[in-house]
Amino acid sequence: MKMEQIKLSGIIITFNEEENIGRCIESLKDVCDEILVVDSFSTDRTKDIALSHNTRFIENPWKGFLDQKNFAQDSANFNYVLQVDADEELSEELKKSILSVKSNWSQDGYIFNRFTNYCGRWIKHSGWYPDAKLRLYDRRKGKWDGLDPHPSVSMDSESNTQHIKGDLLHYSYVNYEDHINRSAKYAKQAAIAMHTLGKKPSNFKLIFSPAFRFFNSYILRGGFKDGFEGLIICKTASYYTFLKYMYLKLIHKGESIK
Repeated sequence: MKMEQIKLSGIIITFNEEENIGRCIESLKDVCDEILVVDSFSTDRTKDIALSHNTRFIENPWKGFLDQKNFAQDSANFNYVLQVDADEELSEELKKSILSVKSNWSQDGYIFNRFTNYCGRWIKHSGWYPDAKLRLYDRRKGKWDGLDPHPSVSMDSESNTQHIKGDLLHYSYVNYEDHINRSAKYAKQAAIAMHTLGKKPSNFKLIFSPAFRFFNSYILRGGFKDGFEGLIICKTASYYTFLKYMYLKLIHKGESIK
């Protein structure tokens, strides 16, 4: 017996994404039955562009990635959701896989790889590919969990998942300075989240974790194969790790890092 095709909500959270939002929405149109944009009061043309594509548009105050993604998930019209970021788009192969899944939904969640473009170059190593993401799922069986600024979807223990073909194309950073500056910002957010969860600072991690992060991404995960961009990516990952533990130590000492 042929199963009835499920209805799918495409979800995007945004803040000042006028450069990316149109491309992202266009890639969802062929596979989603609604496209929901949850915006944290952008000051650029994000709202106008999203509305011009006939999306549902909701404004919600920013309390962090974790809260915003779960709020967006709960605000969707359908239980089956596809969450993507504004700087991502579905590849043609991934669209075909999702359409196939819609006609025969047999799992609780579906995983696919993310392929990142960094300063104009597609990164195939450095720990960035394959970057498996669970973004297509039954919201009754999963929710966003983990630490800001990099939460992920956590499924119920009895849930089933399956990997599907096709890449989620990610247009990350347009220049090196943007990457470095955002890494510093994200390190602060991560340190605050860790402190909230009762994590204690560690001199051992402050000293050795950044070095291991570079060795792991540049040597073990082949970052050197990505050329100069791979070197920048791996060095910045090490820098982020150092800052995260440094900020945690400062917070523990009672200093403000905001």
